[in-house]
Amino acid sequence: MRAPYPLALPPLLPQFLQRRRAKSDYPLRAMERLGLDRPAYFSTIDLGTQDPRGARPADIQNSAYRTTDDPLRAPLAAAESVGLVRWADGRWSLTDRGKVVLDELRRAMEAYFGGLSPIDADELERLARLLDDALAACVVAAEPKTRAHTPRAARYRWREPSSAFARLDAAIYGLWQVRDDCHVQAWSDAGLTGPTVDVLTRVWRGEARSDDELAGKIATQGPSDVRAATQRLRVDGLFTSGPGLALSPTGTAVRERIEAETDRYFFAPWPDPVAAQAEWVTERLAAVNAALL
Repeated sequence: MRAPYPLALPPLLPQFLQRRRAKSDYPLRAMERLGLDRPAYFSTIDLGTQDPRGARPADIQNSAYRTTDDPLRAPLAAAESVGLVRWADGRWSLTDRGKVVLDELRRAMEAYFGGLSPIDADELERLARLLDDALAACVVAAEPKTRAHTPRAARYRWREPSSAFARLDAAIYGLWQVRDDCHVQAWSDAGLTGPTVDVLTRVWRGEARSDDELAGKIATQGPSDVRAATQRLRVDGLFTSGPGLALSPTGTAVRERIEAETDRYFFAPWPDPVAAQAEWVTERLAAVNAALL
């Protein structure tokens, strides 16, 4: 695909992932049965997309942006306490009981997805196929070279999807993993670190106006790490020098270039037949997301 890219499409991907199971009561019933809260339950499920040998803390979630693994420990410890996961040789892995719980959710969601019809059946099939074709091209593309998350797409697709909605789900999950890798490549190209770009991005979005306010919002970094990052960004001229938090013109240009490069890495591999229907894909995915509310 060549620019201009369909920039309205990427925000729809996480929106879909947040809504796709919203009306299913199975996860809640499973949590109640196991005596787990949502973070502990889904920390267990997420191990299903990791290396079968187990996941190091650095493999879990978006570790490139963390300076501490503390947020991971409590939910995984809760899952360990009921026999779903184990910690050994520096890796978290599913126990046999955990694999059963994962398989139960997969099958429950397979059945649930098979009954969903958020848009016309022919359109849903076409949308799923187009995004699946985009994913297939992204997975084998030469760029981005960073590929920490892309392998999760194949592990998430535990077997051939049995419905159009299940195929759409697998395609969108995979594309979002690819986009994570594209973003990491883009900020790495800019010479930044993950924790620093997280601070830069949050200020770019206007999430905080002071160091203390920002430090209270980033659970994946210690307060001293956040303050060190804001100071580094001031010294490097990406933040203004005042007491408040704001991007300088240079900082804004750098962050916007990171976003543009993320889009380029993400969309460039998409096949021409998909690119030709990008407007339709965006409109129909928005309709799917609206119907999932």
